[in-house]
Amino acid sequence: TRLAVGMGVGQVLLVLLAASVVMPAKDLLLNICMDAKHHKTKPGPEGMLYGQCSPWKDNACCTANTSSEAHKDQSNLYNFNWNHCGLMPSKCKRHFIQDTCLYECSPNLGPWIDQADSSWRRERVLHVPLCKEDCEEWWEDCKDYLTCKENWHKGWNWATGTNRCPWGSMCRPFSQVFPRPKDLCEKIWSNSYKYTTERRGSGRCIQMWFDPAQGNPNVVVAKYYAWKKRSSAAWTENVTPETDRAVCALPWPVLGLLPLALVVSEGAWGCGSR
Repeated sequence: TRLAVGMGVGQVLLVLLAASVVMPAKDLLLNICMDAKHHKTKPGPEGMLYGQCSPWKDNACCTANTSSEAHKDQSNLYNFNWNHCGLMPSKCKRHFIQDTCLYECSPNLGPWIDQADSSWRRERVLHVPLCKEDCEEWWEDCKDYLTCKENWHKGWNWATGTNRCPWGSMCRPFSQVFPRPKDLCEKIWSNSYKYTTERRGSGRCIQMWFDPAQGNPNVVVAKYYAWKKRSSAAWTENVTPETDRAVCALPWPVLGLLPLALVVSEGAWGCGSR
């Protein structure tokens, strides 16, 4: 009936109005630091960030000391030794330093923060969509280095206080342990990263490498995935086929008053046919 449709539309409008009012408020997935061993409680300027961590100096989750430690072969951050199968070439090591800087310093990883079952951190990142070039250049520069493990998060021999290869393991080239760039990026840190075909500058993938003079491209990426995560959760809870059809029945002048992203984004409504 018209009354029922009218009530359905009214309910949807209230939901959308509430969403549009809430949206400008602080998004809990944006500009935050994870709850981990060396992270600050909230991001802010750090003018003295060292070396490869300096792109985050305007807004960072790491301190200057953390950024300095990230560049050492035997860092005090986690007592982790990059040279566990011989000396890691500098062209390879720079990717691991940049990876560490992103993890420790970036305030743009909120959409991928997950709970961690660990004694040294309560949160971690999971499935961060890494740009194609970042992953493939990492693999290309490290393919000839040796390692004895596929997952560097766990399974090491820590008897000496630093990571050593497990008993019975063999040092092999990266290209054997990680046959493809996807294998390296996804497996080395327990799926912290997800390999994507998205390219730098697309606004759809996180960059480990960027020129701070051009701004931080990961801000836009985090906003996109935060919106996607938020709207996906909201529609799963609130939208039924009936309310969907009710909104589709609204005239375009009325739809024009609704938040544009909610009306036209990614076919969320299924209203149109060309």
